[in-house]
Amino acid sequence: MQKVITKNSLDDIDAPVTAAVTQYQRLSPVKALSFDLDDTLYNNAPVIKKAVSASFALLIEQFPKASELTLDDWQAIKIAEQLKWPELMHDTSAARYAMLREGLIQLGYSELDASQGAQNALDCFHDHRSDFKVSADVIKILAQLKQRYRLVGITNGNVNSARIGLDEVFDFVLHPGYGVKMKPYGDMFALACKQLSIQPAELLHVGDHPHSDVVGARIAGCQTIWLNPCQQQKYKSSSNLLPTVEITQLNQLLTILL
Repeated sequence: MQKVITKNSLDDIDAPVTAAVTQYQRLSPVKALSFDLDDTLYNNAPVIKKAVSASFALLIEQFPKASELTLDDWQAIKIAEQLKWPELMHDTSAARYAMLREGLIQLGYSELDASQGAQNALDCFHDHRSDFKVSADVIKILAQLKQRYRLVGITNGNVNSARIGLDEVFDFVLHPGYGVKMKPYGDMFALACKQLSIQPAELLHVGDHPHSDVVGARIAGCQTIWLNPCQQQKYKSSSNLLPTVEITQLNQLLTILL
């Protein structure tokens, strides 16, 4: 394993987090890059928090008894619905709709009203969930990479890539659902390779999640770059599913790939 540190030594436990590139394996030639979206190209937590808050505010306005349920109650309903309908595990929008509808029914609302209310709240969630733009700095990095590689998105989420500004740099964005399973399952990696007319080893996937992104892509036969900005977790060299390269800043892709 080759490790390159650009500033301070990470062996110093008191040293601040610094830009670092760790190479676990030799990077082979690639023809396309795929990117995870949430928490790779933008901070997703405040976006989701805002979307959840707005959707439940609307739900409670239209169905006052919805205030009787806590977020934990709603989560329990969602899990129960996913256990009844396993396909919901691979469709975040369908799972949220099922949760909202079932919750309203349990509160005593009619199935018709519950269905309409769930759809209204889901529409509100979707509207706020994509109510932001990917930063200009990130778009600039992607645009530079696009000059040499085809770029696509592979996400487990339900963000509208056009609204957040990614359509100008991505050929397409894949989402799970309708029989396509979430990462770490290989469905979307295989589908991306098919649409790009390339072999899995010719696709380099970039993502922040060590399991969904790194392990998922590796099992699918793709190369991987793990974005680990906080350096909170380290791969052990004995792992059979190491990323190809680990980075701490997205702009390091330019040095590695251009």
